[in-house]
Amino acid sequence: MPSFLWRLWPGLVLILPSTLAADKESSLLQDWHDVWLFRFFLNVLGYATIIIPGYFLIGYFKRINYLETGRGICYPVIKACVFGSESKTGLLDDVSIAPRNDADSGSSARQAFKLVFCAAGLQTSYLTWGVLQERVMTRSYGASTPEEEGERFKDSQFLVFMNRILALTVSGLWCLLFKQPRHGAPMYKYSFASLSNVLSSWCQYEALKYISFPTQVLAKASKVIPVMLMGKIVSHKSYEYWEYLTAALISLGVSMFLLTSTTGKHPSTVTTFSGVVILVGYIVFDSFTSNWQDNLFKCKMSSVQMMFGVNLFSCLFTVGSLLEQGAFFDSLAFMTRHSEFAFHAVLLSVCSACGQLFIFYTIAQFGAAIFTIIMTLRQAIAILLSCFLYGHAVTMVGGFGMAVVFLALFLRVYARIRMKAGRRAPQPQVQKV
Repeated sequence: MPSFLWRLWPGLVLILPSTLAADKESSLLQDWHDVWLFRFFLNVLGYATIIIPGYFLIGYFKRINYLETGRGICYPVIKACVFGSESKTGLLDDVSIAPRNDADSGSSARQAFKLVFCAAGLQTSYLTWGVLQERVMTRSYGASTPEEEGERFKDSQFLVFMNRILALTVSGLWCLLFKQPRHGAPMYKYSFASLSNVLSSWCQYEALKYISFPTQVLAKASKVIPVMLMGKIVSHKSYEYWEYLTAALISLGVSMFLLTSTTGKHPSTVTTFSGVVILVGYIVFDSFTSNWQDNLFKCKMSSVQMMFGVNLFSCLFTVGSLLEQGAFFDSLAFMTRHSEFAFHAVLLSVCSACGQLFIFYTIAQFGAAIFTIIMTLRQAIAILLSCFLYGHAVTMVGGFGMAVVFLALFLRVYARIRMKAGRRAPQPQVQKV
């Protein structure tokens, strides 16, 4: 062996093991990143780096009675974030908001046009959103031929951030352009609903890696059950017998669909244990979000203000976690490599933001019952559209289970309308003498 090789040999002996160890560590870390539970805890750890300091700061400002002793340029910001408005009642007095009145809201033709507009807007926004959601999470990008595998986008948290940043922009512009009620709730209270909303949205995207889209839609339709449980726990609500009956029917229909699911022609139709666990997480987090928002609405804020506050903290949580993990710039690099994905991600966010505005407008114009009927129809159409576009197989028993679920949902709407109509006692007419 030449003499110079003898001199290099000790260095090679030291470098080679460290290189192999680094490669092994990188491979091990990548294997861990493929485990959804590891990614979930990594995201939660990122959120904790924002929540924990915020918790101590809020406690500190309350302990020193900053509302009475604070001064300076930061005082209005800290007051709004930590203490809010002193008054909790009468917050709508400075904004003239006329109650919805079906009899005086215009001609029947105009009302029909508004209803068609709302239904078309909701269906277009959320059907497009559902198709794109499944496309982004279950298909690859960059494959020029069917034989090529291409590259899949894996970071669900970045998609959540994209949705929230656009919704924040839209709601912020809305609040600037249109007069809103005087805000009373401390801003930090939005963080609870925001955290659960981010986690539920992450579970919603992540679940599509393990279950089919029709399974996800049916599971979302069955969330009335945990919503009722959360209502009992968080808000101490009581429910009618028909609500328990329809909840049982929904459980039966979902069970029939899940137990008869087949693998079909595409592996994305396989319902795995991981997918079911992630779906349970989605339903629990989403149920908490709706109940917490119900409590926040007692402060008489508008729906757009709620949208702005929740999305503000959602952007803060997700961008902080993405930057800490180094995934933010990786996702941007994926967008630059695949322009089709960039278009899908932006359109996904646009549909999500527009859909939220259509929700607010539909409920304001026609009430929650009409809105629920439209969205229930949307869920049924979304399942049919997904089966047609992506080739999901549904058995006869599974189809019957789907029918039971949607029948129970319509029964809930019908019973709620009858119950409200029964509570409206007719006013006695006073005859003038």
